[in-house]
Amino acid sequence: MTDSIGRLSIVGFGLIGASLAASLKRAGFSGEIVAVTRSDASAQQALEQGLVDHAVADIASGINEADIVLLAVPMLAMRTVMKDIAPVLSPRTVLTDAGSVKQSFIEDARAVFGSLRNIVPGHPIAGRELSGMAAADDKLYQGRRVLLTPTEETDAAAIARVSALWTLAGASVECLQAAHHDRVLAATSHLPHVLAFTMVDTLATQQEVEEIFRYAAGGFRDFTRIASSDPVMWRDICLTNREAVLASMDAFGEHLQLLRTAIDTSDGAAIESILQRARDARDAYSAE
Repeated sequence: MTDSIGRLSIVGFGLIGASLAASLKRAGFSGEIVAVTRSDASAQQALEQGLVDHAVADIASGINEADIVLLAVPMLAMRTVMKDIAPVLSPRTVLTDAGSVKQSFIEDARAVFGSLRNIVPGHPIAGRELSGMAAADDKLYQGRRVLLTPTEETDAAAIARVSALWTLAGASVECLQAAHHDRVLAATSHLPHVLAFTMVDTLATQQEVEEIFRYAAGGFRDFTRIASSDPVMWRDICLTNREAVLASMDAFGEHLQLLRTAIDTSDGAAIESILQRARDARDAYSAE
């Protein structure tokens, strides 16, 4: 199926887009990969890294004659980029993305293009706390999931082409409904990032901040590692998936209050029960 993809254009060449290019190159992708970057200097960097066949800062020439265009930009930039490419996007071109929120992407695409026939919303469940094309990893998608959330309008052939692309990169592709995706990811990805950012921000304001970070154990580093992620990207995720993120935060707050009450009342049995239930759930997840 990827043999029919003569040109892939990646708009927004950070970690996600650059890692896809690197993964496809490693896998022997026969098509041409074009990076559409923010500046000529970034385009030159992409070429020097050997990740793409062409790299340009001009979006019109970058998507010209592309079979697939992948948008790998922050969520709040999606609609602006779509408006930029709409006048020059070929009717045969499949448009997909790598954003973490799917309903807002679909709404943006509907507002700009009207038809969603060649629109395949996508989200690779992979990443690192590092950002930028310099952090590109040609094994980033190996054994990871990519979630596609096509609508009823989406052409089956378009879905198949995007799926084949991610499969070649090493990922396992699944399809689900956009609203369901956003609720699940709010709980499993967006909430953990919010908590990590909040914990570090809280501790950074403490009087003993130097000692706190100096004597932090491995668990602290593991839990807060994702607080090194791109603040702009996560700001956009919080705003575009606002309701689902707030619902997850509220649910977490209720459970945190239960544990706080148990500690406050010295209810050892309740504390142990909560911790044991959490441990059992985590161990069951790890065993999958």
